[in-house]
Amino acid sequence: MSKTIISALLFLLSQGLHSAQKEDTFETPGGKKVVIHHIKHASVYIEYDGKHIYIDPVGEMEPKTDFSLYPKATILMVTHEHFDHFDEASLNKLTGEKTAFYSNHSVHDKYKRGTALANGDSIVFSKDIKFWAVPAYNITEGREKFHPKGRDNGYILELDGLRIYLAGDTEDIPEMASVKNIDIAFLPCNQPYTMTVDQLVSAAKTIKPRVLFPYHYSNTPVSECVQKLKDSGIDVRIRDYK
Repeated sequence: MSKTIISALLFLLSQGLHSAQKEDTFETPGGKKVVIHHIKHASVYIEYDGKHIYIDPVGEMEPKTDFSLYPKATILMVTHEHFDHFDEASLNKLTGEKTAFYSNHSVHDKYKRGTALANGDSIVFSKDIKFWAVPAYNITEGREKFHPKGRDNGYILELDGLRIYLAGDTEDIPEMASVKNIDIAFLPCNQPYTMTVDQLVSAAKTIKPRVLFPYHYSNTPVSECVQKLKDSGIDVRIRDYK
């Protein structure tokens, strides 16, 4: 067996092992632990300092997730109203007496709860938690209808100085040039609704996160991102966000 074939098999095996990993742990500049739980597709759960933060929790998409088994949310965040991001039943299961809910205006109009955020809005939740709503939209001709400019949100979440960018459903838009000092980025890769592999690579090189998680990728071959970004200094981690 040639060295090339062996290398290819080892690479594929490593991607399978990475995909099976369900969580990653990071440390904030202040020494606090942040655990990112990889649920599926665009659903992300972050534990930080006894707080529970969920972004786009969706239960009915396969594999189904019963969010009644998860801790009640400190913060719930929804990027936009598509079924694979906005699931009222799951939001209800995660909502406790002190849960704070944030979404774009379209979700707010439907769900009638929490705080609506437009692109550019920011929230100081506590002395060590703050976040910003940032643009997320399509720019390729013929795709604009999927996520029109100005409607949907991505979010930059800062936890004790650790900055996490959850891009939402977007392409490699010009506003990404203003997304700075990102430690962890979640970028979608699901053409034609979000980015192609090459668009994701371009976005990653623009943002320059320390760690990159491709997500919302369905059947897109995101393992190609690892090879295309191998000399970028970005730690690309493939997890199960199909």
